[in-house]
Amino acid sequence: MKTPLKWVGSKARIMSQLLQHLPSGKRLVEPFAGSCAVMMNTDYDEYLIADVNPDLIHLYQCIKFDADQFILDAKRYFELSNDECSYYQIRSGFNIEPEWQWRAAMFLYLNRHGYGGVCRYNQRGHFNVPFGHYKKPYFPEAEIRAFAQKAQRATFICASFEETLKMVRPGDVIYCDPPYIPQNPTANFTQYHTDGFTQDDQAHLSHMLHLLCQQGYPVLASNSDTYEARNLYAQFTRYTLTAPRSIGAAKGGDSSARELLAVGV
Repeated sequence: MKTPLKWVGSKARIMSQLLQHLPSGKRLVEPFAGSCAVMMNTDYDEYLIADVNPDLIHLYQCIKFDADQFILDAKRYFELSNDECSYYQIRSGFNIEPEWQWRAAMFLYLNRHGYGGVCRYNQRGHFNVPFGHYKKPYFPEAEIRAFAQKAQRATFICASFEETLKMVRPGDVIYCDPPYIPQNPTANFTQYHTDGFTQDDQAHLSHMLHLLCQQGYPVLASNSDTYEARNLYAQFTRYTLTAPRSIGAAKGGDSSARELLAVGV
């Protein structure tokens, strides 16, 4: 199932590979919400979905609370002219808009009209993704309605991975899809909200997941297939997945990337 948002690194296109390793359980815990492709393509009784990006979490909360109203609000922006000037006016308005209802609608507009599904902020916390120059951006009404239905099983919270992982309880399955370790210096084009996701964050995450494994929780973590990632997850069972990529591939070049899936039980 597709999701309302375009998203760099979305797991929608590798779900068939990922599902082979996701165990059964009562609740799926995801400290890095992303596009919620894993939630939409699994069938757990409950979901705990977290992210440090309040725009992302409030969008999901708005859809869950009242999908019809969210669709009406978001359509108002999609019905405006699809041109560069309109995009940058809405982006400027989004960066000063205090009302979460309108920020959520504008966030969907920016996601669908901005470049490549990138979600990036500058150090002042301003969304700064450039215009995408798409001929006719798609309004994902069917995906919003499907999401709203599935979201009734979910709790969405704005929290760090550390805070979220402290909330796990017996019966939970944990899946982490953090910002990836760059495979090369030019690959690090995303900003994880305003502060970035550092090497120390990567190490702290892997350490917490290892401790949860020792406590008996089933844990999965995705990352780029690099030496650093394999070293961080050396005590996990590691698999290589092949993921399509739409950004960073040269025309006529390799359009897929190797990803690491670390599994601990």
